[in-house]
Amino acid sequence: MLNTNDILETIRMITDENLDVRTVTMGISLLDCADPDARKACEKIYRKITTRASRLVEVVDSISTNYGVPIVNKRISVTPIALLLAACPDADPVWFAKTLDAAAKQVGVNFIGGYSALVQKGFSAGDRALIESIPEALACTDFVCSSVNIGSTKAGINMDAVKMMGPVVRRAAELTADNNCLGAAKLVVFCNAVEDNPFMAGAFHGPGEADCCVHVGVSGPGAVRAALAKLPKDAPLQDVAELVKRIAFKITRMGQMVGELAARELNVPFGIVDLSLAPTPAIGDSVARVLEEMGLDHCGGFGTTAALALLNDAVKKGGVMASGSVGGLSGAFIPVSEDEGMIEAAELGTLTLNKLEAMTAVCSVGLDMIVIPGDTSPEIISAMIADEAAIGMVNSKTTAVRVIPAIGKKMGERLDFGGLLGYGPVMPVNTTSPAVFVNRGGRIPAPMQSLKN
Repeated sequence: MLNTNDILETIRMITDENLDVRTVTMGISLLDCADPDARKACEKIYRKITTRASRLVEVVDSISTNYGVPIVNKRISVTPIALLLAACPDADPVWFAKTLDAAAKQVGVNFIGGYSALVQKGFSAGDRALIESIPEALACTDFVCSSVNIGSTKAGINMDAVKMMGPVVRRAAELTADNNCLGAAKLVVFCNAVEDNPFMAGAFHGPGEADCCVHVGVSGPGAVRAALAKLPKDAPLQDVAELVKRIAFKITRMGQMVGELAARELNVPFGIVDLSLAPTPAIGDSVARVLEEMGLDHCGGFGTTAALALLNDAVKKGGVMASGSVGGLSGAFIPVSEDEGMIEAAELGTLTLNKLEAMTAVCSVGLDMIVIPGDTSPEIISAMIADEAAIGMVNSKTTAVRVIPAIGKKMGERLDFGGLLGYGPVMPVNTTSPAVFVNRGGRIPAPMQSLKN
């Protein structure tokens, strides 16, 4: 139980240290909307989303007002649309994207995720068509987010899908070049994607989930950094870890409370709390600054990966005791454009793509919100995806790639997305060609770790 001092400290973290609930995400199953007639399927999808989520924004805003807890985003995740396309394989997948966008606008949420395909072991009906349509779908909608799972520890890596995704990412950037290449910022390629992730752009409602439920994603790197600033500079690292655990516990308790209240008011099951430290471009709300508070001169220097490993583990240990159901990605995010400390480190050159790849072995996700030169080839993007997927596959963890080719821009320039997506400097990319490797296609077999039955 929290005592009075704990409550007062949480209030202070909200008012002074950028603590917030980053998102309340309603997951909605669309499996019962499948229909051989695509137009009927879209009608069912629109009706179900607008019915189930009709009160989502109202309820969440009421909780935020009544309890004084900032809740930044209200979102929806849905069943991967490729599964519904299997019932109408000749349909234009973009119809479904436009339906999702219209439903999101009707209920007033910030984003809707689930324009997705799960192809870790191969393509089923609807998968290829959806993947090929992603650039157009993201260019003609405002709130739709897309994800593709191309690998897993159990299945290995579908290199045919990896080969497809390089051109898809580049085309998504090209079709939205007049809007800071935003299409690519709403597209994530996963290995070991989780079914209950509340964070965009990778959220989708997994086939194993309940018909409808509510998930919560919390934040709070500013609160962690402020607590660490009070520790003596010679405090041993186990004391650092212990302090992070205590802060993560308090942050997660707030998320658990919000989730339970929202679920009760909406009359749906409460799903999970994703206890990730999700940064923003705001000063004082940075994961990079937490790592520097541990004793690094700049994020990206030697020691960064070790510090991030400590942080990620301590967040999980502290949070798991505070919630009856922890899920999602849970840990520390390192999206470059969304973290003011990461942005500065990238501009200084201390944070490079090579270092970011090493950090993804111990963080919650992967190469996230990284701006790359506009002339980066599709094969290089595919190879980035393959490398990240290999880290996730071998380490039995979720990894992802969300890179944004800055069409028409080169090193020294930047893209400015605004809002939570922030801005990012164009980072240098190793241009050695992986084309022969990528074009082989096929499948990288699952590692020995997959044989656990």
